Amino acid sequence: MTFDYNTTRRKLILAEYGRNVQNMVKYIVELPTKEERNRYAQVVIDLMGFLNPHLRDVADFKHKLWDHLHIISDFKIDVDSPYPKPSEDAIRFKPAPLAYPQHRIKYKHYGKTVELMISKAKATEEPERKQHMVQSIANFMKMAYVTWNKDSVADETIIKDLREMSNGALQLEENVNLQRIEYRQPNPANRQRNTNQNNKGRQNNNTNRNTPGANRQRGGTGGKRY
Repeated sequence: MTFDYNTTRRKLILAEYGRNVQNMVKYIVELPTKEERNRYAQVVIDLMGFLNPHLRDVADFKHKLWDHLHIISDFKIDVDSPYPKPSEDAIRFKPAPLAYPQHRIKYKHYGKTVELMISKAKATEEPERKQHMVQSIANFMKMAYVTWNKDSVADETIIKDLREMSNGALQLEENVNLQRIEYRQPNPANRQRNTNQNNKGRQNNNTNRNTPGANRQRGGTGGKRY
């Protein structure tokens, strides 16, 4: 006895319609006259709409059903469709693969954005605007450094890294102060205080729940309800 498994059957083209619809479409394709194919195709279209009622919320859902009929038939069905036959190339179009970025970042804690900002500043010719950009880049670098390393950093370190990343093209003015950005360690005392408050709240809730008067306040009688 031979069993018919799904693994030995033809692959489902549109699985949401099931194998029976695909078999019916295959049967329609092999019918000898177009009159018969048109009649049976309309029945299958109605069945496809019944199996997928969510398509009724889609604009021009009948058009979509006829497109699906052609797709299920592998574009071999010859019927008088009320809509243009879809293009096989348009249906099976595959976009070009998206290449993974292969950019080497010298200082990962600053990120690729800082490198792009430095390139943009180096290409700026207006001295005043360029100096404003350098100041903004340095402040951003300091923020990124503190966020990544979770530690405070001296302005001299940021100025040195900026000069090195720009190959000496970008430098801050003398005696400039960057924005005050410091990393603050979480206070263990505050964490312990919050934990104690949460535990105290749970204890109060348990005490109220176990108090005999709590049932009367909630309207409970302790007996059966009729």
